[in-house]
Amino acid sequence: MQKIRAYVEEQFADLPETEQVATLKEEIIDSMEEKAADFMLDGKAEEDAINKAIVDFGNLAEIKKEFQLQQEPKQKGGKLKKQKEDMSTLNLGFSICGSVLIIGLLIFVNMYYTPHEIWFVFPTFAILWWPVSMAFVWMKARRRKVMHR
Repeated sequence: MQKIRAYVEEQFADLPETEQVATLKEEIIDSMEEKAADFMLDGKAEEDAINKAIVDFGNLAEIKKEFQLQQEPKQKGGKLKKQKEDMSTLNLGFSICGSVLIIGLLIFVNMYYTPHEIWFVFPTFAILWWPVSMAFVWMKARRRKVMHR
């Protein structure tokens, strides 16, 4: 069954040797060896059974392609990290604009309905936690970017 192992190793030679790739190769090898053993039980010669198992298993390029698509966000995390950093910047800007609008609304309501009492300051402190928390997320994303350069 060395021919099956050599065939699978050759097909996956261009992928990095990770634990996931090794697991996938072992599963494919086990499956092909079982299929070849079934063919041998049906009376085929070992060489014919191995060749038929390889042919019947199908094109490994499709499996490889699907596996690479699943692994791409993990291996090529640069694009994903860039998107996360962009999202943290967008979230920070949105939180600042939203907080300014809400605080402006509170000032308007306070001055229009109860001009003698200044109460808008108290909810303002609660509202300011939103952009402050988003600023920390943004700084964390920037720090990761600097560390990974």
